[in-house]
Amino acid sequence: MVMTPVFSHGDLRLYLLSLLDEGPRHGYDIMQALSDRTGGTYTPSAGTIYPRLSKLEEEGLVTKTVDGRKTVYEITDAGRAEVAARAGDLQGIEAGLTDSVRLIADEVRGSVREAMKSLRADLAAAARDEEAGATPATPGDDPRVSSREQLHRADTAITEFRAQLRADLRSHVARGGELAASVIDDLARSLDDIARDIRGSLRG
Repeated sequence: MVMTPVFSHGDLRLYLLSLLDEGPRHGYDIMQALSDRTGGTYTPSAGTIYPRLSKLEEEGLVTKTVDGRKTVYEITDAGRAEVAARAGDLQGIEAGLTDSVRLIADEVRGSVREAMKSLRADLAAAARDEEAGATPATPGDDPRVSSREQLHRADTAITEFRAQLRADLRSHVARGGELAASVIDDLARSLDDIARDIRGSLRG
């Protein structure tokens, strides 16, 4: 699933300056702050953050000092001046972050719904195949054999769905993504709906 980008081009640079304007930070602290400010939907890598910090240092906007095993970054007067001068841009970035986080949450919720639709379709097809296989039984055919085949198909569909959805959710959380309670509420409701539909088809 391709997620909506959190920062537009150039916005991350200014946002890093604004974080340092709040106080000196080491690299990991900056990455954690970005994750916290975006509700866990954006967890940048060291390969993303450190080159930008080096660029800011080259521009004279930040300085760095080594504190034991940590490198601490601190904004300069020139950096503070840029943050102050671009206060309006920062407000726009903050508003954009709120929209991006909301969009990403919607995308995760939508992906769960799509997965539920797929499972519903697979199980409905299995139920139809079972009916088709059992009703017009020709001499020598055993409806129970067909039913067992369709049961196996249903088991496979459920197992594959569970494995794929679990992997998607775990991957999203591992990347620092937020998993809203409403997403899981939707998942539980959809599973209940599917179970009810299947039972209805079986009672037929």
